[in-house]
Amino acid sequence: MRKIRVLLVDDHTLVRQGMRRLLETDPEVEVVGEAGDGNSAIRLVQELAPDVTVMDIAIPEMDGIEATRTITTSDKNAKILILTMNTDDVAVRRSLKAGARGYLLKDSEDLVRAVKQIARGQSFFSPAAARLLSGDYVTNGGGGKQIEDNLHRLTERELEVLRLIAEGNTNRHIASLLSVSVNTIETHRKHIMEKLDLHNTADIVRFAVRKKVVH
Repeated sequence: MRKIRVLLVDDHTLVRQGMRRLLETDPEVEVVGEAGDGNSAIRLVQELAPDVTVMDIAIPEMDGIEATRTITTSDKNAKILILTMNTDDVAVRRSLKAGARGYLLKDSEDLVRAVKQIARGQSFFSPAAARLLSGDYVTNGGGGKQIEDNLHRLTERELEVLRLIAEGNTNRHIASLLSVSVNTIETHRKHIMEKLDLHNTADIVRFAVRKKVVH
């Protein structure tokens, strides 16, 4: 029986060793490589063609979400599981937008099950991530106050920037897409937040989803 070939990406050697020991307790799983940064992860995915890549977000040179985006842009069939301590809703949505097939917290005991499920072409989310994706937090503003509906106050360019921010793009990437400077995007972001009474990126995402600017 062919084993599930796994690549581990984390900048802490001890964490990688722990994941390797856990995964290789299952006879169906084989760890074929390890990487400690984003650039190495991209290179090893190309060289080893793993069935599943287990990717941390907080890694040097290129964070795990951008590495995931680069990998899945080159290979639409690449299967990546984000394994992190980050429970931020924006990180979850950015990861999925980048092409990750799953999102698991490091304190979970489901790593083996998640890897096997993703290898079969399915998705896997830790309960905390699943709750963020359930849509409940969108309707209640994450438990905070309702955001005033001032969408009509935005210019067409501000609405476009709002959509791109909510999709998880960085200011630099948005500037490149729109062929303007990063300072211009930062100014648009400032005006959007002022006009809509938003205070951070998470607020922007919630507003954009609630108003169906993004899905």
